Amino acid sequence: MAKITVAKNAGYCYGVRRAIEKAQGCAKAGEGPVYTAGPLIHNKFVVSQLEGQGIYSRDTIEAIPDGAQVVVRAHGITRQQQEQLEQKGCRIVDATCPHVARIHRIVEEESAKGRHILIIGSRAHPEVVGIASRCGQHTVLENLEEVAEFIKNLEEKPLSVVAQTTFNREIFVNCTNLLKNTCKSIGIFDTICNATDERQREARILAAESDAVIVIGDKTSSNSRRLYEICCQVCRDTVFVENAQELDCARYRGKQVVSIAAGASTPDRIIKEVYDKMTDEINTQETESFAELLEQTLKTLHTGEKVTGVITQINPTDIHVDLGVKQAGYIPTTELSDDPNYSIADNIHIGDEIEAYVMRVNDQEGTIMLSKKRLDAVKNWEVLEKAVESGEVFDCTITDVNKGGVIANVLGIRVFIPASQTGLPREADLSQLVKTQQKVRITEVARPRRRVVGSIKAPLLEARRAAAAKIWETIEVGSVYTGTVKSFTSYGAFVDIGGVDGMIHISELSWVRVKHPSDVLKIGQTVEVYVIALDKEKKKISLGYKKAEDNPWTKFVNTYNVGDVAPVKIVKFMPFGAFAEVLPGVDGLIHISQIADRRIGKPEEVLTIGETVNAKITDIDTEKQKISLSIRALLDASSTEPEAMEEDAE
Repeated sequence: MAKITVAKNAGYCYGVRRAIEKAQGCAKAGEGPVYTAGPLIHNKFVVSQLEGQGIYSRDTIEAIPDGAQVVVRAHGITRQQQEQLEQKGCRIVDATCPHVARIHRIVEEESAKGRHILIIGSRAHPEVVGIASRCGQHTVLENLEEVAEFIKNLEEKPLSVVAQTTFNREIFVNCTNLLKNTCKSIGIFDTICNATDERQREARILAAESDAVIVIGDKTSSNSRRLYEICCQVCRDTVFVENAQELDCARYRGKQVVSIAAGASTPDRIIKEVYDKMTDEINTQETESFAELLEQTLKTLHTGEKVTGVITQINPTDIHVDLGVKQAGYIPTTELSDDPNYSIADNIHIGDEIEAYVMRVNDQEGTIMLSKKRLDAVKNWEVLEKAVESGEVFDCTITDVNKGGVIANVLGIRVFIPASQTGLPREADLSQLVKTQQKVRITEVARPRRRVVGSIKAPLLEARRAAAAKIWETIEVGSVYTGTVKSFTSYGAFVDIGGVDGMIHISELSWVRVKHPSDVLKIGQTVEVYVIALDKEKKKISLGYKKAEDNPWTKFVNTYNVGDVAPVKIVKFMPFGAFAEVLPGVDGLIHISQIADRRIGKPEEVLTIGETVNAKITDIDTEKQKISLSIRALLDASSTEPEAMEEDAE
């Protein structure tokens, strides 16, 4: 059993359908025959059908009666033809496709600037002929080979490049890349119709998944012929037919998947005839009737509707979305999100489904403008309202400082955080929070006033309480923590060790004497501390900061022994002697009787504060960590040396 799939974008495009409806409307008005300058669309069956409704196609302007009602076809007409019609007094109804009309405006504006217009498309196609008629200096190129040849003779002149609306995008991109690498002054306008892109993309995908493809369209139709070429590239068994009579159904017996694609000028009636013939003459596995498929494509969307589509193209300025209708959906990048950190690359991918809000339906241009952020905003307001009750915490970015607080962006919604809820001390500079990532709890939502209030402090306190509970469960004397210095007193420093504050007494800050904790630490400094005592009932922790390996007494006993001579610095006088620094943090006493080799009344008679002298270590009391020094011992030794030499001489 064969499965028959009809492309969603098969049949009339928006521009063609619009032109036919305008012509039929004119005919129904009963104001005489209606004429078209050239075939209204590239499909002889439709043109013949329209003649039966009083709508006549004429190949030349001369063949149209003076004063007649004339509908300009979707491909447009040349400027000269329009002037001729005006001179004949004809009543002109312009049904030029909006995408073609846009190209007309572009080339007119660019020509007025003195730029050379380069048109990529089929020279003989009426759309291209009409575009060329509105240019000053211009060149029409049909393929990459012609572009390469054009570049060889390229003069230093500014170029503006446009494309036929139904041109193959891949070829157009290759052409423009070649031009960009050669031309210094170039402006490239992407004028390929979105609907054409979608039709060709879908045809390529279907052909790759099918055993056979049927392309329906008039042989003179440019976009139908391109569909056929695309399908042939990926599926060898591809045929191009104009109607059901040309179809040989026998060749499809035994096929598993058969797809039907149709050009923009192919009426739904002919597509249905092909579909019905296939389903009647071979056993098929039908998933949806043609009527259902057609109804989906003709569905009308309205402003304010919520829709779901598939992302088909990502551009720097907009995202193309297939909504399963004739109009082309797109989301401007400015309508994706209000989150300043939102990344398109991380969140938007071709083939993804996306929900959006219909902002505007443009029947003139056949487009639907969508907004993701507006739909998200509705959902996100509901999320924030529920968060007030649930206490959910959100990650956010602080974007600005406001009077009395800061502003955060939570799910694309502006949230005010009062200064008292920032977690910073009173009078602190709030600007330090700008551009930082914070966790925020929502405390108030007033949707009618579009007011949301949050708190950074609340989740901080909760996290701190949780951390404190964990610390009190595991803390013990000797535990080592990395903490942050929070404040000073005259007797020590308070350190946050992760939810709990402990105190380092001033005596535990350094092995040397310090006058104030700020001599050793700074507020906000990260330090490694250890627990030297704790009282879990009173919730008090005593911390140590000075390291055992830095103990100057240990350094002293590892360096000096009794009898060694050391350079010492006089640091303090007492009535009974002088204290001298042997090493930083280690002082020794030079008793007054050991300062000189004679009797003195006080140390300052011989010594000066800050003076460095040599002294002999005469005693070390390890238990009391006391050192006895003597200068006299060195003086006595020097005075006995000559006597000893005399004795040796005798």
